[in-house]
Order: sequence, then C-alpha cells, then structure tokens
Amino acid sequence: MSEPKPRKLVSVPERLRDQVANALRNALIAGGLEPGATYSAPTLAAEYGVSATPVREAMLDLVREGLVEPVRNKGFRVTELSERDLDEFTEIRALIEVPTVGRVTGSATREQLEALRPTAEETVAAARAGDLIGYLEADRRFHLGLLALAGNSRLAETVGDLRKRSRLHGPAGLAEAGTLVASAQEHAELLDLMLAGDAAAAEEHMRHHLARVRSRWAASEQDGGRKRPARKPGTP
Repeated sequence: MSEPKPRKLVSVPERLRDQVANALRNALIAGGLEPGATYSAPTLAAEYGVSATPVREAMLDLVREGLVEPVRNKGFRVTELSERDLDEFTEIRALIEVPTVGRVTGSATREQLEALRPTAEETVAAARAGDLIGYLEADRRFHLGLLALAGNSRLAETVGDLRKRSRLHGPAGLAEAGTLVASAQEHAELLDLMLAGDAAAAEEHMRHHLARVRSRWAASEQDGGRKRPARKPGTP
C-alpha cells in the first residue's frame, strides 16, 4: 500500500480568495458597498485588479456570513437589516454578554483582565484617529477576549457571528457623528468595574454599553440617510 501524498493546506487561489473577502468586508464596513445595492463579480474584479473567480468565491463566503445574497444573473446584493433585526441581534448579545461579564468578574484574575487593557486602549486610539476598520477589529478582539475568559469557546463564536451580521449598520455613521470615541472609552470603564470586583455594576455597564451602541446606530442611520447621496445599484 503506497503512502498517501501530503495534502496541500493552502493554495494560492485560496489565499487570494481570503484577501478579496477581507477587502470586501472592509468595504462593507466603510460604506464603499452599500446595503441594498447589487454588485457584479466582474465589476468588483476590475476594481480590485483580480479575476472574477476569486471575487465570486469570496462573495460566497459573505453569503454564508449573511452579509450578501445572490441575485440571479446580476451578482450579489448587500444585505439590508431591519430595525427588528438589529434589536434582535442586540438582545441576543445582551443575553450572552451581560451575565458572562458577571461570571468573569468573579473568576478572572487581575492579570487576565489587565491583559485586555491594551486592546481597550486600541479602540480609543483608532476611534480618535477615525480609523473605522481598526476600531472594529480592536473592539472585536476586546469583546471576544472577554468572553473567552469564561472558558466557553461557543460563547465567543456565537457573538462573533452576530457581530458579522450586524456590522453593516452604524459604525460609519458613529464615526461621522463623533460618538465612536465615547463608545470606545466604555471598554476601559468596564474593565475598571470588573477589576474592582463589582459584578453587578459590570453587568449593568455592559447592558447599557450594548443598548447605547444600538441607539447610536439608529441615530447615525437616520443622519446618514439624510446626508448620503443616493447611489445607483451595481456601481461600486
């Protein structure tokens, strides 16, 4: 019996597909691709200087994440979320993150909590610099890092998925409205409460943090709707 050939773990097309997917996610966050608009793979491929194949493959990844949906013979439409969708995502996150913060306050060591301080500071620095992509990446690492201290990987996985599905709304408007810094500063405030051992106050702070972000999304979406000029679907 011959020995099996070693598997090739990552191919060049797979790496390119991942690069394109990340670029498209960033464009979704920054408003380069708008909710409700339809984009063709050839058009996006020309913009990014690649062939249409990795763009289609990357878009299929975004379909699985709920960020876009296929449109027959046209391309992919950026998913639009309703107010109810955002309310439900926020509610589920609160059900997970609020009690978890309380548990972690009582179980995590000072060293584990302080290890999150640099990430909390990164969110503030990125917010002040107007770096939306940097802010969201640091914000993601902070929240998921906090959940990881509970010792249940499924918690972080679930919240990570919810964050992906709701990331099309709010952050760009928050940056324009100048409220991103206030949201970022709440991370350090949460750490201070947890380090003080006040589980009840930490839970309440997390509850209000998520609720305030949700209300800021709503306000920024309304302002954005008045400020942004309409774009034709299909044009990046």
